[in-house]
Amino acid sequence: MKTIPRLATLLFLALPLAACQRETGHDPLQLTGKIFVFNYRLAYATYMVTFDKTAPVPDGSTVTAEFENPAGGEPLVTTRKLFPQWEKVVLESPDITCVQKERPYRVAIRVNGPDGTVLQSLETTVTSDVDQSILPAEPLVVGPAYEKNPRVFRNGKAPEHFETAKCPV
Repeated sequence: MKTIPRLATLLFLALPLAACQRETGHDPLQLTGKIFVFNYRLAYATYMVTFDKTAPVPDGSTVTAEFENPAGGEPLVTTRKLFPQWEKVVLESPDITCVQKERPYRVAIRVNGPDGTVLQSLETTVTSDVDQSILPAEPLVVGPAYEKNPRVFRNGKAPEHFETAKCPV
């Protein structure tokens, strides 16, 4: 007879725990930031989008971002594996060219489970307040020690005017 009260007590204690479980349908990632990164020293630009993880995802899940290519053509794709210990996720595109000021560029993001099931999808746009002409035409530094680029700094001296990046298209 003592087992029935114990069973009732266990059931009573387990009910609040069941209520704390994540309901299906909630998005595992929340978009927290989106910018263009212009690296003046290395003369390149990229997209960067950041997320907070708001719910656990199955082991082996991935996140994929398709970035509109400012130079035209196929979207640029970045895929990363999601790890359980990550609280934040950062996705950066491959290097891009032809970024235009105040033009919105499309970014599509998908979170996939290990079996390929789409757990979340969202679209956003990223707009720059400058265009790529702020970048130099060539990197200002080269190599692992960030030495002055000899094609830019002739005889170790800076040119009077740096040539700026142009859109090749």
